[in-house]
Amino acid sequence: MPHPAPPTSPLETLAGWLRDADRILIGAGAGLTAAAGIDYTDTEAFARVFPAFAARGLRAQYQMIGLPMAPELLWGYWAAHVDYVRYDPRPNPLYQQLRELVGERDHFVWTSNVDGLFTRNGFAADRVYTPQGDYALYQCTGPCTRQVWDFTPVMERLLASVDPDTGAVTDPAAIPHCPRCGADVFLNVRLDGSFIDDHFSPTGERLVSWLKDAPDANLVVLDIGTGWNTPVVVRKPMENIAMAFPASRLARINRDHAQVPERLGDRAVSLSDNADTVIRRLAPPGTSGTATHAPSGRQATNRRRSSAR
Repeated sequence: MPHPAPPTSPLETLAGWLRDADRILIGAGAGLTAAAGIDYTDTEAFARVFPAFAARGLRAQYQMIGLPMAPELLWGYWAAHVDYVRYDPRPNPLYQQLRELVGERDHFVWTSNVDGLFTRNGFAADRVYTPQGDYALYQCTGPCTRQVWDFTPVMERLLASVDPDTGAVTDPAAIPHCPRCGADVFLNVRLDGSFIDDHFSPTGERLVSWLKDAPDANLVVLDIGTGWNTPVVVRKPMENIAMAFPASRLARINRDHAQVPERLGDRAVSLSDNADTVIRRLAPPGTSGTATHAPSGRQATNRRRSSAR
């Protein structure tokens, strides 16, 4: 009698799904960017990149979200944070591997990440939906207008004014205010009901139309690094899409929370591993290796400039 075929591993199953896919929808959460080298819980990286704030007893980037601070410290931190997370000019190997994995197949991205790493590594901006915002922009906290503005020149002025020993902005004129009404401003990211998302909505509408245009397509929903902090933003929508389109399949890559809905049966697979490990094994031969992340050249320049003042 012939021997039964050995069971297929989750990784082999996903590799087969990707080979046969007509379309790929990537749903990405914080776990993907952490695997790419920017981990908001990494205490060693925090001490290296934000030494003035580590000296104040703070330990990780996640602690800084929503932390009340005086304006000179608030903007000293967030200017450095955005420069580190959003504006590093170097390619990110993990995101480039993911782009190579998608290849020429029709695709879309839905991500809670506000770091721009998809568009900085080969994904077209009109195919990346970011409902939680973008660190590259800032807005009035009123808001007095639905307009948003480029944060880059503001960040540059702030970084030039930061005291490296204290982390504080030394020039009060560098602290930003609303260009229209003079009120407080903050980054254009979803923190509360004041968040302005008008400019992100068209991409979300295109994504919905893209799904509806080919309801019978062989679609792989690739859910990477989405956990339970804000599951309604990406994690649950990915499950709902897989349930709504019978020809689709859901693959969830998550070291700690890889569970998939039982209702999907063999149309879903879970991979309980780090995103970098899985993507590296799936990526075509010859693509980039494991991602690393260190302070960008601009950060080093700014620190030298500040030290010389």
